[in-house]
Amino acid sequence: MPGKLSDVAKKAGVSEATVSRVLNDKPGISASTRAAVLTALDVMGYERPTQLRGERARLIGLVLPELQNPIFPALAEVVGGALAQRGFTAVLCTRTTSGMSESDYVDMLLERQVSGMVFGGGQYAEADAPHSHYLRLLELRLPVVLVNAASEHLDFPRVSTDDAVAVEQAFGHLISLGHEKVGLILGPPDHMPSRRKHEAFQIAAQRAGIVAPKSHVEHTMFSIEGGQVAASRLLKQGVTGIICASDPIALGVIRAVRRAGLKVPQDVSVVGYDDSAFMNCTDPPLTTVRQPLEAIGRAAVAMLVGQIDGIPVTAEELLFEPELVVRGSTGPAPAA
Repeated sequence: MPGKLSDVAKKAGVSEATVSRVLNDKPGISASTRAAVLTALDVMGYERPTQLRGERARLIGLVLPELQNPIFPALAEVVGGALAQRGFTAVLCTRTTSGMSESDYVDMLLERQVSGMVFGGGQYAEADAPHSHYLRLLELRLPVVLVNAASEHLDFPRVSTDDAVAVEQAFGHLISLGHEKVGLILGPPDHMPSRRKHEAFQIAAQRAGIVAPKSHVEHTMFSIEGGQVAASRLLKQGVTGIICASDPIALGVIRAVRRAGLKVPQDVSVVGYDDSAFMNCTDPPLTTVRQPLEAIGRAAVAMLVGQIDGIPVTAEELLFEPELVVRGSTGPAPAA
């Protein structure tokens, strides 16, 4: 690849002669320089020379379901930054409806000889989704960390926001404001974090002595449009407070409330989940349950690097407590 030496050299911040020495496995090159050149080679998609293919790259696959929900770019920033501090480079992969699947990305990342993978909000959290690519990673014993709840048969290290605590905080807040008809909008029925939230909702309602009929729980997609459709059904049930499984869903709920000729929070209070970017700038500013992304992202990287370094990592799920952030989208229940 003579014509590409200059590109790799520029990417690695070294001379073309240094790149040539690394590719030809010549002595006299420091470990850090060698790693920089090989990482540049991998990032740019060039094949390693045969004699260097046995070494794993200092690349980490970061596989996310989407980037439209601001929570995922925020997670990518935390994980990417923490990896960089430890000398690794994140390779960002996002699923698309008509593009590459999660399984395709796993194949690609394995071809790149990545040192490990971090998954955030992937198919592992969907009980009915294909999981064969995860089972392959288990067989290969590749270092992997999953962010947030996973199907029980996927025995990877996991770091999660405590979904039960999140619902308890949101529900308790609405009850303290006098709301007795509280609705819940979740992701798809097979979504593991949504299942946890649903269970916590039922327990919280029972403890508060409030009836929470099935008609007060809706399942939808994690989008503004999904939230709007689900909310329109809940409003017909007369709910005055709605807890949402994501901030985009909550924004859809606010839209549905307004289209029904009602006001937030005077008629309906809305609580989101994530505290993603700009939720303090919405109209009204969104009350939401904040995921501790910084702590979760750094813990995921620490667990991953620990596996890479051969340090025993707990198989038990690490749960991080969320924080209720009260803003303008919640208020006292309307008078009967």
